[in-house]
Amino acid sequence: MLDEGNINGKEVRWGDTHHPALSETKGDYDGQFLFINDKANARVAVIDLRDFETKQIVKNPVALNDHGGTMVTPNTEYIIEGGQYAAPLGWEYASLDDYNTDYRGMVTFWKFDRDKGRIDKSQSFAIELPPYWQDLCDAGKLASEGWAFCNSFNAERATGGVEEGNPPFEAGASQGDTDYLHIFNLKKAEEVYKAGKTVEVNGFPVISLQTAIDEGILYFTPEPKSPHGVDVSPDGKFLVVSGKLDPHVTVYSFEKIQKAIEAGKWDTDDYGVPVLLLDDTKEAQVEVGLGPLHTQFDDKGYAYTSLFLDSAVARWTLGGDFADKHPEEPWQLVSKISVHYNIGHLVTAEGDTVSPDGRYLVAMNKWAIDRFANVGPLLPQNFQLIDIDNTGDNMQLLYDMPIGIGEPHYAQMIKYDKLSPWEVYPEIGWDPHTQSVDPNAPKPGEERVERNGKTVEVFMTAVRSHFTPEHVEIEQGDHVIWHITNIERAYDATHGFSVPGYNINLSIEPGETVTFEFDADQPGVFSYYCTEFCSALHLEMTGYLLVKPTGTTAMLNQ
Repeated sequence: MLDEGNINGKEVRWGDTHHPALSETKGDYDGQFLFINDKANARVAVIDLRDFETKQIVKNPVALNDHGGTMVTPNTEYIIEGGQYAAPLGWEYASLDDYNTDYRGMVTFWKFDRDKGRIDKSQSFAIELPPYWQDLCDAGKLASEGWAFCNSFNAERATGGVEEGNPPFEAGASQGDTDYLHIFNLKKAEEVYKAGKTVEVNGFPVISLQTAIDEGILYFTPEPKSPHGVDVSPDGKFLVVSGKLDPHVTVYSFEKIQKAIEAGKWDTDDYGVPVLLLDDTKEAQVEVGLGPLHTQFDDKGYAYTSLFLDSAVARWTLGGDFADKHPEEPWQLVSKISVHYNIGHLVTAEGDTVSPDGRYLVAMNKWAIDRFANVGPLLPQNFQLIDIDNTGDNMQLLYDMPIGIGEPHYAQMIKYDKLSPWEVYPEIGWDPHTQSVDPNAPKPGEERVERNGKTVEVFMTAVRSHFTPEHVEIEQGDHVIWHITNIERAYDATHGFSVPGYNINLSIEPGETVTFEFDADQPGVFSYYCTEFCSALHLEMTGYLLVKPTGTTAMLNQ
């Protein structure tokens, strides 16, 4: 499964994960699957929430980087993977002198087969975009279902090069007053793809930029400069965009966008993409504070925006159908609550769905400031839990939680009762990758070591506190195929299996069967043992792998 994510034959075992997204049914979380993107390598992973294990990693054949994933359409028909830094499609070489002509952006729509629990590459496609740097995306819902939206930055098409006397990227990409909100008619794009009106890039179907324009798939409208996220309101009628260098959130009306498209009232960018006028698409602007980034929603008609520079969360009122849910005027800042860090993302309970729960918000903070003991230069990141269950300005900080892992980026919060994970695998001998019984699964009483020439196959079981067999004797140069079944049926009875010196370490959950292979190129005595504390006799759960040096048998015969 990990090899599926290799790139041009090169093994890649790390990723820069950014945006997890839960599967949805009718715009609400259904607790079945989880998706996450890898910005560094333009990959998408599929996680099955029955056992919380990754089942698939898909490498994008069009782009080297991504960022705008992995938001899903309301029934998880598609997983959206937006691009990031413009480059020639298919990772080809082109000089930066030819940036405007040879560099491009992209967005990919991965078709998801819910029955198989896998992305169906054969039913997926991408859309070529101008060489602006696409950022976060979101899918339309309810009123805007069938459409998708991505923001962008660097509409200036800066290419950096301070060593050559050019403005640095952070200045060059921020010179203009606005960037472009990308508006996609996804339903039309799907029709165009199915009609075969695509070109191929690395064997993958791509709707060309010109086709996207001609077929009415792609539109732009100005957005605050240097934005970082577009968030669709629960009813699908409004889109919220924050520009990091603008103290406002800008609210767009999907109805106004449709009217502007129908009226054919637009300018065009340098590539011929229709640019709808801001005054024709904007519903409101709300001044929330310095460094606005991301917005979430509750069930009382409020929106919540993270303020990186203010180190605060702003609460403001939605208009439209939400106006009767709160006493304040629509499109107004109501209050702020300080967080004790520079906040990046934030999440409210089911705040990305058609039916937010309200009650709680988590501030996901990027900088640790004066709150925890010094543990060296690499400090823990921090979450803060905020009670948002009341109207008006009554938000309350409840809890600080340091997390000793990487920078928290994005999250979604699902009600626990929507999840139905297994406590143990359904049957002994279960293969989590296929979600079925492995026909090669070792069974109690049938443990053995079989030799076929220079290939040795081991069939082992694990139970507290015993591996069977306890002795495996092979020869240097053998190719080893090793199967292990954890025959436990008890909750949380996980076993580990490690062979030091051979880079082997496994976690085997109750009922699970795993298979691994290696070449016995090192002679010697290797003690394998359980690496998961499993009982009072955990330390005794061990065995010996004996690898005879080449020629040992012949010497003994002499």
